[in-house]
Amino acid sequence: MRAVELQQSDSLQSLMLQELAFVHISLSARLAQVTFSQGGTGTAAAGTPPDGYRPLQPLRGDNRHYLPLWNNEDPYGDVWVPDRPPVQVDVDVSKLTNLGHLEMTWRSRVHFHPLLVRILHKSRLKYYGKPEKKMDMPYQAYFEVADGSGMMSMVLWNSLCPEWYHSMKVGTVLLLAKYAIKSSYPFKTHPTPGDSQMKRFATIEICLNVRDPPTEISIIPEEMVKPEWGLPEVKYRFITRSELDDLPHNHSCDVIGLVTFVGRAERARKREHSEDFWLYRWAHAIDGTSDQPFILELFATSQPDVFERIHPMTYLVCTQMRVMTENPSRTVYLTTSNESQIFIKGWHKGQPYTKDAKVKNFIQWMESQSETDQIKKTVIGGYYPFPRPPDSFLKYCKNNEVESVLKPIGEIGKEIEDLHYREHKRIAVQGIISAIRYISCSDAAEEAPGGDLVQKDTSQSDGSSSVSKEDCVDKGKHEEVKSFLGPPCTPGEHQHQTPLSKRSSVKRKTARRFRRDAEQGGTSVSPASSHPYFTRTVRRKLGLDEYQHGHSVQNKNGQAVSDSLEYCTDQEGVNNIAETEELGRTCGSWQSDLWAQVKDKLMNYFHHSKIFPESIPRKFDYVHKDLLMQQYNLHAAVHQPIETRTDKNINEFKSAIGLGYYEVTVLGINHDIAIDVAFLPLFCPDNPHLFQLEDIQNDTLLSCMSCISACQQKATSSGRLGDTFPLSDEIVKAAKELDGKHVICILDMCHLGDDKVEVFLTKIYKTVEPRVLDPM
Repeated sequence: MRAVELQQSDSLQSLMLQELAFVHISLSARLAQVTFSQGGTGTAAAGTPPDGYRPLQPLRGDNRHYLPLWNNEDPYGDVWVPDRPPVQVDVDVSKLTNLGHLEMTWRSRVHFHPLLVRILHKSRLKYYGKPEKKMDMPYQAYFEVADGSGMMSMVLWNSLCPEWYHSMKVGTVLLLAKYAIKSSYPFKTHPTPGDSQMKRFATIEICLNVRDPPTEISIIPEEMVKPEWGLPEVKYRFITRSELDDLPHNHSCDVIGLVTFVGRAERARKREHSEDFWLYRWAHAIDGTSDQPFILELFATSQPDVFERIHPMTYLVCTQMRVMTENPSRTVYLTTSNESQIFIKGWHKGQPYTKDAKVKNFIQWMESQSETDQIKKTVIGGYYPFPRPPDSFLKYCKNNEVESVLKPIGEIGKEIEDLHYREHKRIAVQGIISAIRYISCSDAAEEAPGGDLVQKDTSQSDGSSSVSKEDCVDKGKHEEVKSFLGPPCTPGEHQHQTPLSKRSSVKRKTARRFRRDAEQGGTSVSPASSHPYFTRTVRRKLGLDEYQHGHSVQNKNGQAVSDSLEYCTDQEGVNNIAETEELGRTCGSWQSDLWAQVKDKLMNYFHHSKIFPESIPRKFDYVHKDLLMQQYNLHAAVHQPIETRTDKNINEFKSAIGLGYYEVTVLGINHDIAIDVAFLPLFCPDNPHLFQLEDIQNDTLLSCMSCISACQQKATSSGRLGDTFPLSDEIVKAAKELDGKHVICILDMCHLGDDKVEVFLTKIYKTVEPRVLDPM
């Protein structure tokens, strides 16, 4: 009996150890699946891993590797071998063949002579695993290689990807033997060569396999490469910002610039209802040739160490970018291609582009710039609504079925529930603009329970107003931008932040007690709200800030109380009595006549107008760059010990935008459902080119709210905050023009983790007649 118990105990411990091996990929219920294999142990003839390298593999079943947590394109885990050192190889030129000869003779041969080639382009990894298929390493990566006769595609397959992908860089010289040749895949992408005169052999491709035959791969050190081998140099197509506007759509180019803005990492589904995601972020970079920055859409390029460490004040190089001129916003931007590579400080050394003339010109320009002046213009993270929706809803629906784009307001809850972590989704809903409220956020935003920003009333006294403080930069503490040829970053340099503090149990109990008292008083839960106004003190006492979205409770007098409402006080801040006006504008708010009639009769009322710390773009602080990068990157895949975290709060960093935002209530066309969403005016006084205000100039209401906020910031900087009322006559006039009219609202949604989902209003279209939708 004792032996059986011990055996069961050992089995239990074994299972626990197996589960612990997966703990770092179980941060979310929506995880990438791990590939299963048949348990094969084939190794590449290309060689064995470096001495002392023992990759950790999953303990459970026949798993051979881990997938990355948030996408499938990034290499993840110890199975991916770091850079392999070059080896001394004797190259017998007399036994080599070339790419041109291969194309002419490949059908008549089974075995091929060795090849000596240089890598000119490198693609991101492609994962093609399926749950129902059993494959060791379902990966492939394309390269474009060249010799003196021309250029050809080369494919790295399966188990050779973890062994060689990191070592095969652009510019690397390879000696290949025992490779295979097959017809090219017809639907693959092709990079644009830097040398337009180079001949491309597009009918066949070189296949590097772990078996049948087992390929032999050798990396030739650059110092051993001889001119008589005739290998072409890597050439680039660098452009300056002043040249960008004249380039055609889909033109391929390379760029270099100083990063002035980098957005948070987000995810987008590759296909509707797919569980596979693209990982991307936006960035701005300047090169001194134009007042406008490069606007860069950066998708993950299988370089996670670089992607996660992009920050302002670093030199950013992006290759094989595509020009996007045919986009709704009419603002030219660049997006990565399948063959794009990105590099930042610490990764530039030894790259072939360091010899390019335009790169050298950029370095000379940077040497003439003041770091102190440039860092004042830098911003990191936050909500970034780009590209903007087009001028008309018909254009918006051009590439989508209207049924899958236009959603009923009642389905917003399901859309939000289906969002995955950091998934961004843009949808359209039809409704009626019924109310607008201005909500002020302090520049050094206090953190409310659950990580919210504290809302402050615009009618408070000057002493409690939310005027932005002066941007204080400790010039003596900023780290100088290091040499363009600086040493690489160490993997351990990136650290992670302590998660935001959880809600206190005291406030949770207060909220529950308040709800219970209301219910015991003979009242019922109401979907609507009469929007009374409370001081912050009263709200905290009642636990309203904890009683979250989607819930409203009526008090004994029949008044509805909601935690998402703004509140007002007198100048002394001691007026604890809820005051409200049924119609018109009060305390920075406006409501329509229709809203006053139906707001107490709603079947459902969704509150999604909250602004979270992750939604706010922040002024970049070079001293705390690691903390800021951690905040706006995705959750780490590996557990971070407590001692490596920091207790500094993200709200301690200065906001880069205005003094507040707008809560907009959209009423359903049947007058039985409503939703509160947020409109965040984006204007950065220190960097006016960061957010494109002109993109919404044809949108009267949102344009007014943006322009008023911009003027408010300018008044603040000149000490004249009172000159501009946040809910101006222009805004009220624009809102009244929409009173009772059906409109199409474009909403940006993003899941920020935990129970935090931001919903921003980014465009309003008005319906003129049935089936004809025009812009406002």
